[in-house]
Amino acid sequence: MNISGLQKLSLVDFPRKMAATVFTGGCNLRCPFCHNALLVTAPADEREHYETQEVLDFLASRKGLLDGVVLSGGEPLLQEEVGEFAAAAKAMGYVVKLDTNGCFPGRLCALLDAGNIDYVAMDIKNSLSNYPTTVGIPGFDVSGVRESAAILMKGRVDYEFRTTLVRELHTEEDLMYIAHWLNGANRYCLQNFVDSGGLIQSGLHGFSPGEMHAFAETVRPYFANVSLRGVD
Repeated sequence: MNISGLQKLSLVDFPRKMAATVFTGGCNLRCPFCHNALLVTAPADEREHYETQEVLDFLASRKGLLDGVVLSGGEPLLQEEVGEFAAAAKAMGYVVKLDTNGCFPGRLCALLDAGNIDYVAMDIKNSLSNYPTTVGIPGFDVSGVRESAAILMKGRVDYEFRTTLVRELHTEEDLMYIAHWLNGANRYCLQNFVDSGGLIQSGLHGFSPGEMHAFAETVRPYFANVSLRGVD
């Protein structure tokens, strides 16, 4: 598996779990605000690389100390071996979380069918009409995203939807569209954009804490739980 990063301890990537986060290299999208842009844009031979067995050995050494493993990226579902990796982590006794952009519903279903994923966090980039601009792909086909969201809302596995809000890309009208589209979902998280440097596009900004709280109140009636991240 193409592994380009390993965070050995995270207290925020997996709700209520102490976890290691495995970052896979490569993504099919080019979101201008991506905070892991080098995992997306750098050629594979220029990215940091971890051998799969090296990471599995690390996880084996932390059994009893960590609770879970997060598969993030990039886009993990681009990796053909992601199912085998998830199965190996489950066999060690870990709970496994998948971070995904939702573009590959067939691969998502295969992981769920195998029973090796316990939690899925799916990015909702924007209202569907604004997806092409938000993901940096002209003419982007949203059908896979719609299908993945519908799969998760069937409740086969614990899940959350999340949107990173960028002043130049998102409006209250976009959020209302998302709220009606995903009405009744278990969890929706609004994440404020923070410029971490090295982005695909410069000149982007987040919202004020007051604006973020107002957005949360706007969509709260449509979801069982609404939370904020990146807000002081």
